[in-house]
Amino acid sequence: MALARNRLDRFISQEMDINKRDVRLILAQGRVTVDDVIAKNIEQIIDTFSHVILDGKTLQNNMPYYVMLNKPIGVVSATKDKEHKTVIDLLKESDLERGGAGGIDLNDLHIVGRLDLNSSGLLLLTNDSRWSERLTQPEKKVEKVYQVTLQNSLYKDHIENGIKGYVEAFANGMYFEYENITTRPAQLKILSEFVAQVTLVEGRYHQIKRMFGRFRNPVVKLHRVSIGNLSLDNNLSVGNFRLLTDVEMDNIDS
Repeated sequence: MALARNRLDRFISQEMDINKRDVRLILAQGRVTVDDVIAKNIEQIIDTFSHVILDGKTLQNNMPYYVMLNKPIGVVSATKDKEHKTVIDLLKESDLERGGAGGIDLNDLHIVGRLDLNSSGLLLLTNDSRWSERLTQPEKKVEKVYQVTLQNSLYKDHIENGIKGYVEAFANGMYFEYENITTRPAQLKILSEFVAQVTLVEGRYHQIKRMFGRFRNPVVKLHRVSIGNLSLDNNLSVGNFRLLTDVEMDNIDS
């Protein structure tokens, strides 16, 4: 759900099908509250999540939702797909949709930073576009951490400078000729012979796979561990999800 912004008088006029002159009178009489505060300014700006009440009748009361999903391999990060199960399909199989425990309209949710079909791990969904933009814009430098399992040994000195060559190449950024861009500096940490941890502040198309591809070392598994200060809940089994807490939602990019 995009955070549509509108003038209060225009919103009431459209919702109640009355002219703006009558709306001005209604506001002047103190009959409207926005987020529990009496609203009299016709130029007041409201958004998708403003709680608007007129004469005790609720005109708008949308709630923002923030969902953490432990995405399985084989599920696409999309709302619709003709060939594969989507992350929205996983949510539809639960009681999260409107009328269930969560009360969410799944049609309003969008994905915050996709994972491809064969990748797994932390995936976020929300109906709050302002929040998702905070997390996905490279300028915000919100770190995404991935655990990467590789086909070939990271210890084997089959490239110049061995492990040092990997680390420096990621830190310096890599030029992708097709898009004519150079990736932002990334941090590579070797965890074991075949496993590495990669930290990015952007998300180019198949970026990690392409970066290791420069060393002819195919990625076997790609699992997202965290986004900003939010780590995948260890108690969340594959394919399951939960709503973020207020603290998690507020502190994820702090």
